[in-house]
Amino acid sequence: MLLVEDDANLRFGVAAALRAAGLAVDEAVDLPQADEALFVTAYDCVVFDRMLPAGDAVEYVEELRRSGRAVPVLFLTARDTVADRVEGFARGGDDYLVKPFAVPELVARVRSLCRRAPALTPPVLRVGDLEIDTARRRVRRGGVLLTLTSREFAVLEVLADRADQAVSRAELVERCWDEMAEHRSNVLEVLVSQLRRKLGAPPLLHTVRGTGYRLAVAEDPAP
Repeated sequence: MLLVEDDANLRFGVAAALRAAGLAVDEAVDLPQADEALFVTAYDCVVFDRMLPAGDAVEYVEELRRSGRAVPVLFLTARDTVADRVEGFARGGDDYLVKPFAVPELVARVRSLCRRAPALTPPVLRVGDLEIDTARRRVRRGGVLLTLTSREFAVLEVLADRADQAVSRAELVERCWDEMAEHRSNVLEVLVSQLRRKLGAPPLLHTVRGTGYRLAVAEDPAP
């Protein structure tokens, strides 16, 4: 997701809370930075502070919608009148949260918007006896609840949404880590090893040589 907020302290706190909840967060401080980020990255959700140095984010989002961009948008703002909220929705916003706000509520709203993204993820993903509840963020295998870190859940969710397909290492890093993360060369491999151990046997998470990983009931036979 992308967070667009010019107040450094607020941006830092909100981004930290969202990352702690397992979301990959890129940051922008104004509309030109947001425009550049949206040009190069397909986000699942964008959170805009409404009043930014370069203008009202509502006007920018309205232009996004005219250009056919459907990324879900949440506005953060101190403008709390009914007319302000109606304008935000009428001009392209999907949600509207008034400052001051409770961070857990923001996290819940962002997760909800991410599930509305164009590549819609079903509320429950199943691969064999593995069940991933994307709304409650719970994973069970054979009915047994598994304890995963937020990052492990993020990687598993991407793989389950593309079950039986090879997902590249580059895509997994892009989807599950943000620009502030430490991208060590083996960070994904270490996480996958931990995830395999937690998923148990028979194996569901397979390496696709030269490409990435596949989540499937049975590994494809070697050519």
